[in-house]
Amino acid sequence: MRTICLYFQIHQPFRLKRYRFFNIGNDHYYYDDYMNESIMRRVADRSYLIANKVLLKIIKEYGCDFKVAFSISGIALDQFELYAPDVLESFRKLAQTGCVEFLAETYSHSLASLKDKNEFVRQVDEHRQKIKSYFDYEPAVFRNTELVYSDQIGADVADMGFTAILTEGAKHVLGWKSPNYLYCNAINPRLKVLLRNFRLSDDIAFRFSNRAWSEFPLTAEKFVSWLNKVDKKEETINIFIDYETFGEHQWLESGIFDFLKALPGCVFRNSNFTFGTPSEIAQNLQPVSAINVPYPISWADEERDLTAWLGNDLQRDAFNRLYSLTDKVNRCTDQRIQKDFKYLQSSDHLYYMSTKFFSDGEIHAYFNPYDSPYDAYINYMNILSDFTIRLNALVPESTTDHDLMNLTKIINEKDEMIRKYENELKRLKSSKTKIDTVSRTVKKSGTKARISATNNTKKLSASESKLKKKAKTKKNK
Repeated sequence: MRTICLYFQIHQPFRLKRYRFFNIGNDHYYYDDYMNESIMRRVADRSYLIANKVLLKIIKEYGCDFKVAFSISGIALDQFELYAPDVLESFRKLAQTGCVEFLAETYSHSLASLKDKNEFVRQVDEHRQKIKSYFDYEPAVFRNTELVYSDQIGADVADMGFTAILTEGAKHVLGWKSPNYLYCNAINPRLKVLLRNFRLSDDIAFRFSNRAWSEFPLTAEKFVSWLNKVDKKEETINIFIDYETFGEHQWLESGIFDFLKALPGCVFRNSNFTFGTPSEIAQNLQPVSAINVPYPISWADEERDLTAWLGNDLQRDAFNRLYSLTDKVNRCTDQRIQKDFKYLQSSDHLYYMSTKFFSDGEIHAYFNPYDSPYDAYINYMNILSDFTIRLNALVPESTTDHDLMNLTKIINEKDEMIRKYENELKRLKSSKTKIDTVSRTVKKSGTKARISATNNTKKLSASESKLKKKAKTKKNK
């Protein structure tokens, strides 16, 4: 029996707010909360919740004959917790069926595997713990950010204890070979390698609603007929796509959810394919050969390389500046620094700086909050400058850093003293106001008393005068 492996990637970055030069040193919060919540809720309502409901219904109908795999970045899980807890709960329900496999990846959806092995390992361990805490599941298969893979990355992943890894079935790597077999890592053959069938995957992910496509419209029956044309010796068809394909990239009106609902039944009725998870495929099949990938590949754009993130000087400068701070960040115990460094590593920030405007321009513009790659670079570097100042103040190395730290400490202490004196001054002014009020009240009371006494004295004098006159008059008589 041949196997279909359905794998879905889920990731949303913490998008950065507009951060000006004059914010550096003054504003240490970098994220656009309104945009992040709006996009997450939009994608949750249009894609994740509906697709999860469909998958749960399929699993209830076919049981464990139908299986899928997910990799959800740690940053996406953080946003589910903040903005869409209902999505998190719907994934928990899927996990409880036993028909879903969760893969490990970098927590930040980062490119740490290309730069710093220690940071790479740390992020993967953190992501493993996150998956365990949310879904009570321990991943055995790894999926690197954007399917980035090379022989060395594969060897590093094997050292972390994973049994298999997913990557792109790139033409320039495979040559005449087919992606529809199981392969192994060239350095450590114990690591199995599953390759994406990019033609069949992209038929769903990119071409499904394209009316200019010669195969439009794509139905489940037509897709299964293509599967049946695959050479009988080929053992597995790996369909790896973004989960946002359902409802976001391909809208509800396109019929994409109807396609998803119909696909499993059509496969069972009209073919000899089964569904399996990556770990099952790695366990049940034998690798046909090692796959040699001396230079990193990915599933992005037509080139299937790293140029989507590191293709120009802007991207490389930002990438190198960011990871030059790794050692200092590791020595810093401040939780906000650690968190910001984690979120700033998201590969999306580099993706927005891409200058590939031609065949893949629309893809790079999707969910892009910037008007141009240069705006993205300037905004990111302003934030990185502020982050660096904060980090240097907490983890000084050079004399300048020490001086800066001491000056910052002195300024903070003086600011605190000024605040205390201002509060004391307000208190004293308030007390003086009360005293003045009481004094005025007493003065008014005293004045009234004096006036009253004077008036009484005058009245008494007048009365005495009258009495004296009366007495004198009587005497004369």
